Amino acid sequence: MDFNGFNESDFNTFFIEGLDERMEAIRGRIQPKFRAIGEQLSGDLAAVSGNEMFLHIAKHARRTVNPPKDTWLAICHDKRGYKKHPHFQVGLFDDHVFVWLAFIYELPNKKEIAMNFLQNFSSFSESIPDNYVISLDHTKKDSDEVSNLSNDELKVMLERFRDVKKAEFLVGRHFTKNDPILKDGERFLQETRETFKTLLPLYKMAFE
Repeated sequence: MDFNGFNESDFNTFFIEGLDERMEAIRGRIQPKFRAIGEQLSGDLAAVSGNEMFLHIAKHARRTVNPPKDTWLAICHDKRGYKKHPHFQVGLFDDHVFVWLAFIYELPNKKEIAMNFLQNFSSFSESIPDNYVISLDHTKKDSDEVSNLSNDELKVMLERFRDVKKAEFLVGRHFTKNDPILKDGERFLQETRETFKTLLPLYKMAFE
């Protein structure tokens, strides 16, 4: 299918009561859009990264009672899974869409990645535009706009990512559910391509 944008029904999915009922709506409303988005973006990322890139769509398989509060697609170089690698994400909560470069707590070498970012802090910080946002926990909506962070605050975030076992670091963009970009499929894809392209130097730095 073609991706024609997100709509109110997609965001309302997260108000559906019950695990089975919400998962049915996620599979029916959102995952086909994720597949359409991911098939395009994985090819785009392969072209600019120099690696084959694979699409993964969150299954929420570990859940037995509580329905998911968000859902996402992930793209990375490993066909078998994405959580143990730096990866790109597109997903949504009930009030916004997120576009991330994600370093989550399952990364086995996150300490080394954080140390590399800190040792090359000028290159790291200059790679992130002021209107981007940073999250320290992929399960929460909270994020900080880069323009509101000092270099010292950004370093503290990286130090926490380095030192705390469950700490995470996600950087990218948020689009509120009323943003007209979300209703224009091609425009959203282009904005997402540009976001991933902007974040590619950080992605590559993580593998050095």
